[in-house]
Amino acid sequence: MDKQILNEILKERVRLWKETQDEWDFGLNQCRNRLIELLSQDLEDTMKYIKNECTEDEFEWFSEVFDDIADKTQSKEFVDSLYEYAKKFYSGEKLEHMNKIIKFAEEELE
Repeated sequence: MDKQILNEILKERVRLWKETQDEWDFGLNQCRNRLIELLSQDLEDTMKYIKNECTEDEFEWFSEVFDDIADKTQSKEFVDSLYEYAKKFYSGEKLEHMNKIIKFAEEELE
């Protein structure tokens, strides 16, 4: 995974969100699509990045595309690892909330 591209996508995603506050904005959807494509290319690398380098803030931005990645890759290992990684960043109600988001990803597996 190209971390420079990842950082560019996330910076653009955050910038657009601050400017528009509109989840249906075309630019935001483009960022999501680029993020899905990048994170889906090499799941092993993506999981390693999340486990070893990802910040809590990045994990939260990634969470908006967990279900799309799961749908595209059909990787149970990816979904299982998300639960593990969520424990690294969260506890209590925040962990419960993130587990609900990950559950949506799990439901995309056939």
